[in-house]
Amino acid sequence: MSLTHGAVRTLAQTDGHNSLPTFMPTVQIIHVKKVETPGGAGSERFRAIISDGQHYVQGMLATQLNHLVHDKQIMENSIVKVDEFMNNTVQNRTVIILLKIEVINPDPKQRIGNPTDIAKEGDVGAGGGGTAPQAQPMYGQQQRNQGAGGGMYNQRLAGGGGADGGSGGGNPYQNRFSNNTSSAPIVRSSASSTSSANITPISALNMYMNRWVIRARVTSKSDIRTWSNARGEGSLFSVELLDSSGQDIRATFFKEAVDKFYHMLEQDRVYTFSGGRLKVANAQYNTCKSQFEVTFDQNAEIHLDNDMGDIQHQLFDFVPIAQLENIDPGKYVDVVGVVKSVGQTSSIMSKKSGQELLKADLVVADDSGAEVNLTVWGERANEAQRAYVNCPVVAFRRARVSDFGGRSLSLNQSSPSMVNPRITETQRLQSWWSTTGNKAAGATRSLSSGGGGAGRMDSFNDRKTISSIKDENMGHTDPSKPDWLSFKGTFNFIKKDREGGAWYPACSNSGDPCKNMYKVTQTTDGNWFCDKCQGTSPSCVRRFIFSATVTDDTSTTWVSVFNEQAEVLFGGVTADDVYKQTYADPENQNQDVYDSYFTKANFTDWILKCKVKQDTRDGETRVKTSVYSLHPVDYAKESRDLLKAINAF
Repeated sequence: MSLTHGAVRTLAQTDGHNSLPTFMPTVQIIHVKKVETPGGAGSERFRAIISDGQHYVQGMLATQLNHLVHDKQIMENSIVKVDEFMNNTVQNRTVIILLKIEVINPDPKQRIGNPTDIAKEGDVGAGGGGTAPQAQPMYGQQQRNQGAGGGMYNQRLAGGGGADGGSGGGNPYQNRFSNNTSSAPIVRSSASSTSSANITPISALNMYMNRWVIRARVTSKSDIRTWSNARGEGSLFSVELLDSSGQDIRATFFKEAVDKFYHMLEQDRVYTFSGGRLKVANAQYNTCKSQFEVTFDQNAEIHLDNDMGDIQHQLFDFVPIAQLENIDPGKYVDVVGVVKSVGQTSSIMSKKSGQELLKADLVVADDSGAEVNLTVWGERANEAQRAYVNCPVVAFRRARVSDFGGRSLSLNQSSPSMVNPRITETQRLQSWWSTTGNKAAGATRSLSSGGGGAGRMDSFNDRKTISSIKDENMGHTDPSKPDWLSFKGTFNFIKKDREGGAWYPACSNSGDPCKNMYKVTQTTDGNWFCDKCQGTSPSCVRRFIFSATVTDDTSTTWVSVFNEQAEVLFGGVTADDVYKQTYADPENQNQDVYDSYFTKANFTDWILKCKVKQDTRDGETRVKTSVYSLHPVDYAKESRDLLKAINAF
């Protein structure tokens, strides 16, 4: 096996692969050793000695190549072809970073030639100083007492000891973010107004670059989040940056950088960024294409740049909705489709933060013949009824796939969406919707049917009947997960005769942790005490809770009705409103007014979404059906849907 003659000298004298894109030498790895860094296992690095049979040079494997060492594809004397590399200078010594290699012979058993250290050559690296080369020992035969130019690989990287023979400094690989000048490949952007800046493509960023400038568009921007733990407290926000190379990267700002840059950075604007620290991306939370992510502190340099139109506004990789069944839960996808319907905005309590979250459920369909439930959160949920009116085409970026109720999607608050975007898919979907999707019943099948998404009101064709609860053994299939069904039903009995009213007294604290949710008890002095927040208040907030029966033409079932759903049933009247009119004055209670609310609600028709789940109390297990949401019947729409279903039968 022959090695590329003069390869080491070329590697050492060239900036990197970008300078010589056709230079792909065959070399031998004559030594490989793990370097422990302060970051622990997640910061694992492997140093290597690269030889062409005549000279050798110090090197490092990029982290994406670590698996080759673990899999024993790279061992001592392995022969590889270098496809991509970078020349870096660390403490005046040349280090070759291998970015992409092809293993030709993993275990040839012997070293080729008797190479000497290229760093001792007078015309290579800063260490030579331009002097004539002296006779050098071959690799493996270094002198015991080395001077300032001694080989780094015979010395231990321990404590603060120098890896460079006489440097006396620390391990050059321990501080990847030092201010040493790097000779990493750079690309000058002719489109940028900052013409004097050296712009590095996001695709060319790597852990060994000390100084870089990227020019990118802010494609998404999160809200400010705060944290507090034993080590302190602070705030952060994240943005996603896309450049003209077509690759994006996530950037996070902490503490003082939040105050400095949050209001400066605007979505869809173009900026130059420098002074950040790169680290390997956490694939669990980061879905950008770059294998790295960057953090910025208050010393970062960020400048607004001219938008020359060379950077896309968004980077989409659309997946047809019908293919979501083949995608594992937890993955992120881009989808584009017609928003068929928008559910009511509701709120839930976050188990993690204890904060109230707004949510709205959309039904999104495309011409692959499928539709899916997609949940939006926060301000986007609050604006959903207005933003998605008249069945627009919407592109959703990085929606998370869930297997809840078949397949469903959830869009993070920081993930972007575009209504009627200027892309080819928009015109195609608009044409499909007007000619097919909106005309024929059953034009799309729901991926979220069966178990059903929690907040989604199923389409007409996906509705069930009350008898399905028993016929399909709902609530018994998996005790840990509820079953869901939507149906059209009529309230025919509402259990209102609860002592003190069909409600419970809740804490008046609207903030964390109570959020007006937790039950309070009245003390002897007339105040209200909350076990949750340990607070006492002169007043409480009453919340509806009662049972009722709902019937259709197939069966009748008992259901539990809670506050939000009861307020809809009573036309927006709150439990406090009813209490003030009926029981607030103990000497002048008005039972007739109280009864009138329930009488008016009885025998009304609704489209209900219900949760069916096993409930165990006092050792007794039973199936409990709870009303999750309800909508008044639109009789004109019901008639149209019924005609479509009959015609399609």
